[in-house]
Amino acid sequence: METANYKLIVTIVTKGKGNKVVDIAHDAGARGSTILFGHGAAVQLLLGIKVDPEKDIVLTIIEDFKAQKVLSAISSKMELESPHKGLAFMLAVDQVIGINSVGKTDTDLEESDR
Repeated sequence: METANYKLIVTIVTKGKGNKVVDIAHDAGARGSTILFGHGAAVQLLLGIKVDPEKDIVLTIIEDFKAQKVLSAISSKMELESPHKGLAFMLAVDQVIGINSVGKTDTDLEESDR
């Protein structure tokens, strides 16, 4: 169990847009993300029919020093400042288990991928 400086970025977007969030996070420096599926609690009426909005929930654990850059990239490219585009927030992570990159540099990781 590692006590490292990590953040968890949680991004919630309309179903089908999670892969775009993952691509944006990767381009901004994240090594990987996990997409979960969920349902929004706000039920919308469309012609008198209840619509349960489906969501992609993207979890990205990222080193603390990269976190703001990744969150800003997601916010900007997914237009999260606009209404109904989704939301993202960041949480501190106290402990991490199972991340193979703890304590390794980018060069170390590139060499181990070969």
